[in-house]
Amino acid sequence: MELSGTVLWGEDYEPVEGTLVVEDGEVVRLDEELTDSDDVVLPAFVNAHTHLGDSIAKEAGRGLTLEELVAPPDGLKHRLLAEASREDLVEGMRRSLRFMEATGTAMTLEFREGGVPGVHALREAATDVDVEPFVFGRDSVDVLDVADGFGASGAADGEFGRERNAARDAGKPFAIHAGEVDASDINPAIDLDPDLLVHMVHAESLHLDRVADNEIPVAVCPRSNLVTDVGLPPVEDLLERTSVALGTDNVMTNSPSMFREMAFASKLFDVDAPDVLRMATRAGAAAVGANCGVLEAGRDARVLVLDGDSDNLAGVRDPVRAVVRRAGASDVKRVVLP
Repeated sequence: MELSGTVLWGEDYEPVEGTLVVEDGEVVRLDEELTDSDDVVLPAFVNAHTHLGDSIAKEAGRGLTLEELVAPPDGLKHRLLAEASREDLVEGMRRSLRFMEATGTAMTLEFREGGVPGVHALREAATDVDVEPFVFGRDSVDVLDVADGFGASGAADGEFGRERNAARDAGKPFAIHAGEVDASDINPAIDLDPDLLVHMVHAESLHLDRVADNEIPVAVCPRSNLVTDVGLPPVEDLLERTSVALGTDNVMTNSPSMFREMAFASKLFDVDAPDVLRMATRAGAAAVGANCGVLEAGRDARVLVLDGDSDNLAGVRDPVRAVVRRAGASDVKRVVLP
């Protein structure tokens, strides 16, 4: 397979005119050459934090606090999940995965409620969809038998030491929400030596230093934090200390669109476009050891092609900035997800 145009190549997403060569689902090389193509070729996105079960309740809960919306076990989300049929739950998640595929997302790091049955439901939803869900199971240690890792709700909800040890014994990553509402659960979360922290809205200097010392990657979800009125993560400070990935969080409150998340983050924070694109691609992949998120030889060929001659993108002078701040679903020309 050959994909020609302006290719955003390597860790720095350098715009290079040429042809990307793909064989057997792997990037082989980039041939620098003049082409007639206006396409922009880039790595497909990795959504670093989702709750796809919420797909059954989009835009529910207007005016509720974060605790009223999602806190276990009595938050609106959990009540609606308990009331939903398995058929409706699977179909809702499948439709969100289809949307993600159509808008260039290759992988999602999913916090999946419902224990072992919840993981099986997501696996079923992902059948015949090329988006790969990396599933952080929840609710019981037994979920590690079928999930890719364990995702804890937060240190304020329990100690999670047993779950953390079980994940380590299974050789699977342990992720945990921290610092979403306030700072009180951040140190206990870091004490668990997690492989991924989610949110960190209220991270203070001590927490930032501990994250740096322990080299813990962080997934931030700024649109979600704004909707739930908990504040905004210190993205610039986090980027100075660790790898930061971008997620869209609950489908209840936000579409799983990485285009929207990138544009929001780019315009809200003092972060350069290549850094935001890295947050939406390489950082999430690296957090779980996936071999994608970058176009370079030997990487999995999970590729997004945008129409650089669309009415929205025609005339763009900086393709990386355009991908991050301007591009959208209507500009997607092709998604290659082997």
